[in-house]
Amino acid sequence: MRLSEEEKTALKVKLIDLRTRHRELDEVIGNLTDEGAYDQIQIQRLKKQKLQLKDEIIEIESQLLPDIIA
Repeated sequence: MRLSEEEKTALKVKLIDLRTRHRELDEVIGNLTDEGAYDQIQIQRLKKQKLQLKDEIIEIESQLLPDIIA
């Protein structure tokens, strides 16, 4: 399925947002673990959110890459 230019642009904008949110979660997790006393359940939830964002990022990247026929 070929994407229109508008669809590609929308996906690229969403990709930038997802990458930003992923980076921010990474910073939050790092800051919480650096403090020493932290809630392990909260860290697990944040890591799960980060993983979900990564999955979305990979999905969008695969849509934006042209199909390669082997």
